[in-house]
Amino acid sequence: MSLIDTARALDAGDPLAEFRGRFDLPEGVVYLDGNSLGALPRATRERVSQVVDAEWGRDLIRSWNSADWIGMPQRIGAKIAPLIGAQPHEVIACDSVSVNLSKLIGAALQMRPGRNVVLSEPGNFPTDLYMVQGSPAAQRLAARDKIVDALDDDVALLMLTHVHYKTGEMFDMAALTKAAHDAGALVLWDLSHSGGAVPVDLNACNADLAVGCGYKYLNGGPGAPAYAFVAERHHDALHNPISGWMGHAAPFAFSDEYEPAAGVSRLLAGTPPVLAMAALECGVDLMAEIGIEPLVAKSRALSEFFRAAMAEHCPQLECVSPADAPMRGSQLSYRHKDAYALCQVLIARGVIGDFRDPDILRFGFAPAYVSYEDAAKAVNALAEILENDEWDAPQFKKRAAVT
Repeated sequence: MSLIDTARALDAGDPLAEFRGRFDLPEGVVYLDGNSLGALPRATRERVSQVVDAEWGRDLIRSWNSADWIGMPQRIGAKIAPLIGAQPHEVIACDSVSVNLSKLIGAALQMRPGRNVVLSEPGNFPTDLYMVQGSPAAQRLAARDKIVDALDDDVALLMLTHVHYKTGEMFDMAALTKAAHDAGALVLWDLSHSGGAVPVDLNACNADLAVGCGYKYLNGGPGAPAYAFVAERHHDALHNPISGWMGHAAPFAFSDEYEPAAGVSRLLAGTPPVLAMAALECGVDLMAEIGIEPLVAKSRALSEFFRAAMAEHCPQLECVSPADAPMRGSQLSYRHKDAYALCQVLIARGVIGDFRDPDILRFGFAPAYVSYEDAAKAVNALAEILENDEWDAPQFKKRAAVT
């Protein structure tokens, strides 16, 4: 049986196969980059049109109440909560990952007076490190196997990305959270490459703080609002350093003095971007309908199928992701000296993965819409490209501005 035939047999038995039709996927394209930008849910176009034409166009400012625009951050946050093991009132949808990181880094420093170090790892996603560098904190970096040893009385916050964006390697959230707590530090988890694709149980791990992305596995659209989590036990002590009017206890009282809202709502700052929030809610609703357990099961099965096929048909590429599916995110990464050129040839053939500098070719498996046949087609295409040295051409080696 050919690889494509095997894939089609697996698709026939896939319990999530019906959800593929709920996304607007271009004909003839194999899309394996949902870990950078999720696909468009079909419901989103109609929902955004409704917000534009009826709620904004017809009802105008009344829609802050009649359409509950004002409640979007809390409502969407509550829908995200089951996907990450949180209580509904512990999650809020707002701002970007970068802004939420800045807010929670500042809040953590205030909750740990006398400590000023934020500990992370070299090679963390750049925005996470940049947010520390732009804060009053001192940054300390330690290799993965040295993180626990680097936790001392100066560390206010351990800040880590749960799934590494390049390799897909996943941290043991429970163990590292406990180690940080034993050292008197708080922990901030970046779930940007986790939420909606891998098992996350913030409360079971006793996590303190977290942020996550709305435009990857939650399919909220390019630049979609992010989300933030604060454990209930920290709500009273939480201080938002960006004290905007929407985080006020009574924003429409228009007081000159800031008084924080109750709970996680105090993380709000400016006015919610309603059109973007509406798009995000469509993606979140779809992921919530499927449920995290089926998403995780499909993610692991699909990535294992791809890993085995790559080992057989493209053995010259080194897989740098963990071999054990529960130890990685919903992606597989391969090393090649001309990974950028390989990525460009694949795109020219209609297979969209992505490249990460300097030599990583990365494939993401968004379980709600990627099929086994997609995975098989990608492997077959890559095998042909490698066999024919198609990547070794000048037009594929010239770097684009965005890669």
